[in-house]
Amino acid sequence: MDSKIDDLMYQSGLTASGCWDQMDSYDKEAIEKFGKLIINECITVIENLSPGYKDYRDQIENAFRVDCIEEIKQHFFR
Repeated sequence: MDSKIDDLMYQSGLTASGCWDQMDSYDKEAIEKFGKLIINECITVIENLSPGYKDYRDQIENAFRVDCIEEIKQHFFR
């Protein structure tokens, strides 16, 4: 499991108090997949942002979006 997703699951209470131990592997995989899907939806929102400047600022914004996407991927999926 990705360590950041694992940390967030712990903070939400999913892995505390034996809750995680009572789940079967299907439930655990479904919860982890749900977290990854949310992260990927956020990445898609960033990818689709367009300020519409139509000049050099558009290139700067695009470079920033690409950097943000890479940082998010590294943060959650390393």
